[in-house]
Amino acid sequence: MNVAVVTVGDELLAGQTTNTNATWLCERFDRRGVDVERVTTVPDRVTDIARVVNEYRAEYDAVVVTGGVGPTHDDVTMDGVAAALGRPLEEHETALAWLEEEGYSRSDLTAGTADLPAGARALHNEVGVAPGAAVEGIYVLPGVPAEMRAMFESIEEEFSGTETYRKDVVADEPESALLDRIESLRERFDVSVGSYPGESVRIEIKGNEEPTVREAADWLRERVETPEPNPEPPSTTDASN
Repeated sequence: MNVAVVTVGDELLAGQTTNTNATWLCERFDRRGVDVERVTTVPDRVTDIARVVNEYRAEYDAVVVTGGVGPTHDDVTMDGVAAALGRPLEEHETALAWLEEEGYSRSDLTAGTADLPAGARALHNEVGVAPGAAVEGIYVLPGVPAEMRAMFESIEEEFSGTETYRKDVVADEPESALLDRIESLRERFDVSVGSYPGESVRIEIKGNEEPTVREAADWLRERVETPEPNPEPPSTTDASN
């Protein structure tokens, strides 16, 4: 299964808010063996949301959209998703009934709180108020991290993929000097390889078969220079009496 993640918010594009939602979702999908192939941030603008969602829903198995959910003036994500699908927004009776059960009177709710694209399934907000929505492979979640995470956990089982195994090999060599061995690794084993330089180079080996990944990591580890372990600090003896 492959997915695209779309985060909505002017504050994200202005650098005022760190996009932790995208990172968290990518980590959760990765655990489930689901490939995230796009992460895109768009402004609080209906046309941009509609264009990106419409493009991605044609290319990927699912599109997960976070942010801009609710009844305030800049919460326009539901409008954008509805526009992408060519559907109107409608007050969702199931969402309203659930909110009433949670103690929210319909008369007290801000107008538009439970407006979802026509035909959508409501995703209840266990932490906040405004519901999310699922429709035609598009999942709309709140932008508040606690609300987004709780809502995603309620639908997480709907995303599945092939389990992926990983092993890291750390090399104390320049990344450019490792290219021949990495290429040989790819030729010998059915794995994917990524290299990430820092003080040392971390080489990540991934694959769908745990024994193959382990064998590949062992093979490479024998052929690279590994960092010396940090020496233990000398022990001190309290000489006072």
